[in-house]
Order: sequence, then C-alpha cells, then structure tokens
Amino acid sequence: MTENSTSKILFVINPKAGTASQNYQTIIQNYCKHFPSSLDFYTLTGKNDEYEIDKAITRLQPNTIAAVGGDGTVSMVVKKVLETDMNLAIIPTGSANGMARELNISENIDEALKILENGVVKKADVLKINNLLCIHLSDIGLNAHLIKYFDRGSMRGKWGYAKLALKVFFRRQNIQAIFRFDGKEIKRKTLMVVVANASKYGTGAVINPRGNLNDGLFEVVVIKHIGLLTLLKLWLRPNSPNPDNIETFQTNEVSIQFNKKFHFQIDGEYIGKVKGVSAKMLSTQINIIVPKEM
Repeated sequence: MTENSTSKILFVINPKAGTASQNYQTIIQNYCKHFPSSLDFYTLTGKNDEYEIDKAITRLQPNTIAAVGGDGTVSMVVKKVLETDMNLAIIPTGSANGMARELNISENIDEALKILENGVVKKADVLKINNLLCIHLSDIGLNAHLIKYFDRGSMRGKWGYAKLALKVFFRRQNIQAIFRFDGKEIKRKTLMVVVANASKYGTGAVINPRGNLNDGLFEVVVIKHIGLLTLLKLWLRPNSPNPDNIETFQTNEVSIQFNKKFHFQIDGEYIGKVKGVSAKMLSTQINIIVPKEM
C-alpha cells in the first residue's frame, strides 16, 4: 500500500450492477488478502441505504469508502465523503461508469483494486445543481429524456437503446434558454444543455473538452443541433458531437431558465422535468484515489 493508502476501507457494493452472477465481495476479499488494511462491506438493499451507510461509517470510522457499482453508487458515496478527510475509491461495475472513465479507472475489477492499492489521492470539485450534488455530468433535454425511458422501461442492450433513442429523437423539442452568469445574460435556442464538471460521457464520447475536475470551474455546453446518429453514438460508442454544433461557457455559477419544463438528469439519474436550473461550483470538496499517472 502507498503512503496515501488507508487502514480501514468500507466497500459499498451495488449487487445489481454489472453481471449479477459475480460475487463482488468475494472477488475483493481474494484480491485484498495481503492488504494491511481492515476491510468492511455494506451491500445496498434499496431500503434505508443512506442511513445504514451512515451507521457503518460511525461504527467503523473508515479512511476510505469504495463505491462498487456504477455512477449512481458513486454519487451515493460522494455524499458521505464530501467535506471530510475520507477518500473515495471507485470500483466500476455498473452499466454507466462515466466517472471512472473520466479518471482512467479500469472496468476490470482487479485493475481498479490495483489503483485503490497503489494510486494517489487528488482533490476534486463537486457541483451543486438545484441543491443536488453532481460530480460528473448533468443535462437537460434529449439525453435526459432518453435516460428516463431507459431507466423506467424494460428495454435493455444496444437494440433497446436504439429504439428508445428513435422515440426520443422524433419527439424532440427546441429549448428556449436564458443563461445568466458572470454578470451576463445570453439567450439561445438549443436541443440540449449540458452542465459539465467532467469532459465525457460513460461511453467515452467527449462532450466538454475543457472539462477538469479540479480547476474550480465548470462548463455549460449548449448543443444547437444533434442528429439521430450522434445521439445514438453518445451512448453506444466514444463518438463526440460536431464542435460546430456546440457552444461552451465556462463559469463557477450559473442560472438557466427555459421557456417550459424539460427533462433533467444528474450523473445518469433521471430527476424529473424542470423549468430552470441553478448550478454552483463547490471547489476541492472530495478526495479521490486515482491512477498515479493522472
């Protein structure tokens, strides 16, 4: 273990993430046999998880909490390490692992555990959007609408996604948006607005080349046009929209108003419809274990 490693690690495991047949706790215990740290586990049940994690933290006093799951599990753990001395480790096993991809953390469990063992701790910013935490990407419009259908429907896999993307694309609506930031007011017509702390979606599609998790700033990405093929590739492969169809503003605080309510998501979780969002940067609020080369 490195000098940044910890003596107590709490693994928060989402058993429904990834391949259901895998026993993540056993895999982790087998890999970590030689760790000088004490290991504890909490498996999410969907009932009172936040309360139970708080109880585990109080009882165990861990130095690191490892999120074993997708972006939803990471978001849950971020709330617990926010403004504390505890470190966040990410063991990506979900269907959406955008934050892990952003940090170059492998989706191979052994490789991710190797980063937990030998990585370094870096500070990272967190966004607060409509009083909800965002560590990765939030958006309003097409992609959020797609996430709503995907999460609440029975269709899965690439074909399921493609069918839902077609449905969303042919129901798309123009968004009339007013952006207020840094003493300016800007009006734009758009199909989708991204509030981005990071640079890319979980597929690797770069939506925000200026994204940096510890620069004290975030970006508002205004997508003026997006074709069906591009929408499909946002989730299915690392393909990015044409930069000519994108406008980006950089700030640490913004208020955005829309002409009516539109679909809204944060870190891959559908929130609902909103007629506006307010976002503010919370600088260097969490400690994340990342690969040494970052």
